[in-house]
Amino acid sequence: MKTLILGGVRSGKSRLAEGLARDSSLAVTCIVTARAGDDLEMAQRIQMHRQRRPQAWRVVEVPLHLAAALQAECANDCCVLVDCLTLWLTNLLFAEDTSQLTREIEALLALLPQLPGRLIFVANETGLGIVPLGELTRRFVDEAGVLHQRLAAQCDSVALTVAGLPLLLKGNVL
Repeated sequence: MKTLILGGVRSGKSRLAEGLARDSSLAVTCIVTARAGDDLEMAQRIQMHRQRRPQAWRVVEVPLHLAAALQAECANDCCVLVDCLTLWLTNLLFAEDTSQLTREIEALLALLPQLPGRLIFVANETGLGIVPLGELTRRFVDEAGVLHQRLAAQCDSVALTVAGLPLLLKGNVL
């Protein structure tokens, strides 16, 4: 079972994903993609997520090589929660190797049908607002939109979270 949970910033998407992982009755591995660097506000967000997660969950930090991490972590008796694809995409956009973005996305999409167990992806829906200024931000929105469409096509269920409320778009995740 593969699930994609989309939503805006602070929409409740991570809480929904964490609840689904907790309710799965499986061992949970949380793959986190955020890097705080010198950003104090991001460090606080990361800390908030850490405090909310159950202690028994295994946490793996994966800023770039998501497909490889999923291949290593996914198993029939495991629920893997990836939080979040948007930060992973941002990390790839700023990677020194400009071709890495395409390679990593293609690797993820090729591997996805073969992955065993329960898999939950969290991502920010970025296409609901105004078109951003600047080439990089427009590219980010474009890349995120295409990634979400391609992932949604392969996932069993997809939900959009708004104001803490999930709206089921595909399947029966809730």
